[in-house]
Amino acid sequence: MTRLPHVIWLRAFEAAARHASFSAAADELALTPAAVSQQVRMLEQHLRVQLFHRLPRGVELTDMGQAYAQPIRKSFRDMQAATDGLFRVPRRQTLKVRASISYAALVLAPKLRAFRALHPDIDIQLSTAVWSDRMDDASIDVDIRYGTGDWPESRIWSLGLERASVVCHPDYAASFDGGPTLEALAAADVVQVTGSEVDWDRLSARFDLDLPVPTQRIKADSSLIALQMLASGQGSAIIMRRFAQRYLDQGLLVSPFPYELPMDQGFYLIAREDSPRTDEIDRFRDWLTSSGAAA
Repeated sequence: MTRLPHVIWLRAFEAAARHASFSAAADELALTPAAVSQQVRMLEQHLRVQLFHRLPRGVELTDMGQAYAQPIRKSFRDMQAATDGLFRVPRRQTLKVRASISYAALVLAPKLRAFRALHPDIDIQLSTAVWSDRMDDASIDVDIRYGTGDWPESRIWSLGLERASVVCHPDYAASFDGGPTLEALAAADVVQVTGSEVDWDRLSARFDLDLPVPTQRIKADSSLIALQMLASGQGSAIIMRRFAQRYLDQGLLVSPFPYELPMDQGFYLIAREDSPRTDEIDRFRDWLTSSGAAA
């Protein structure tokens, strides 16, 4: 059995065979043409066969060189693939996501661990805004926005329909003699989320409840702030179920009535038109719309 040649001779041979030139192989391997020529000659001496015809301009493989070059080239490709597969550090990308403060804190942040488990090569940079109706920050890749979806961007995906319920602290509910009624809650302290001022009227009309118009309102500019107020025992509010669910599950709030109010707006994922992170956006969108994170 012929002893295997030195790997540096094989590398010089493979590069020279691929380029049909000792000079081009030398450029690729950061060597001199003379060094490549010497390594190839040492390989030929080791194998006791001529691998190249030396021509006035370049080199040409002999029949034996042609036959040898193919398996040598495949061996180097296989070694490179094995090295990449086992030891290459994955390419990491940062996807910059902006969302409303309530959606970011109450829906997205608790679920990002699941996304990272599926896509460890994508880092999420999450920022928040109280209100957003346009992509005015060039550093943002995707926006999670509340509205009707009628924005000028072309890449917009719905994150599902929203519904809301009346919620309050269990002690606050217990403070009403005989238990709370919707009429009593509407007539007492109401925590009002900016932008949803007509929700009590809509609830009354939808279920034919003839509720009084709330007069004692405390304003909050986000559902997150409103929920914190409610969790302290202060008043009641109509809040999206998706936002209130963790508070309900933990017993911090209760929803004393079966009424659920469909919202006439919803959350949408919007991609910035010129973002270079198309693959990352697609993977984030697929996860957000199909994993239950959106619902």
